[in-house]
Amino acid sequence: MNDTVILHAGATPSAPALVLRPWCMEDLGALVEVFRDPVLRRWTNSAVENDADAMRWVRGKERAWAAGDRFGFAVLEAQSDSARARVVGHVVLKEVAPGTPSAAVGYWTAAHARGRSVAPRALEALTGWAFDTLGADGLERLELLHQADNPASCRVAHKSRYDFDRVLPATPPSFPCEGHLHIRRRDT
Repeated sequence: MNDTVILHAGATPSAPALVLRPWCMEDLGALVEVFRDPVLRRWTNSAVENDADAMRWVRGKERAWAAGDRFGFAVLEAQSDSARARVVGHVVLKEVAPGTPSAAVGYWTAAHARGRSVAPRALEALTGWAFDTLGADGLERLELLHQADNPASCRVAHKSRYDFDRVLPATPPSFPCEGHLHIRRRDT
């Protein structure tokens, strides 16, 4: 299934269109490069230091696709007509279970792509795909959780029409401070 799933997010005046597709082994070098960013490392639970780490990360994404409980997408944009697509982010649908009314989403944006609405555009594409693909299985609500001290993620949630629901208590070590829970319903 994952080889055929490709999503598209439109271009903006300041950024090219995005393509979302499952992660693959061709992405190893890009992952290592992206994870050198200390800002990204602060907000993720993953550590990708080298090609071996990147390979484990991608294989984990492939296993999750096969299990059907977590769907991670590489977010790519073309640099020009002749250049190869460049990894600019990641979006994921997680905590998926048949018959369950809710699942969760997550995302990150590579440092070189921040400020160009990559995360909101990719999240919008993922959200539409999730509801279209899993709505018949009962998916009614997507949850987005971020640490309260991450205002950029709060902006992404609002731009993507995920309404603020409530503040959640810290749950170290994954969430060392309070979190914001945002929710988007299928009919939004």
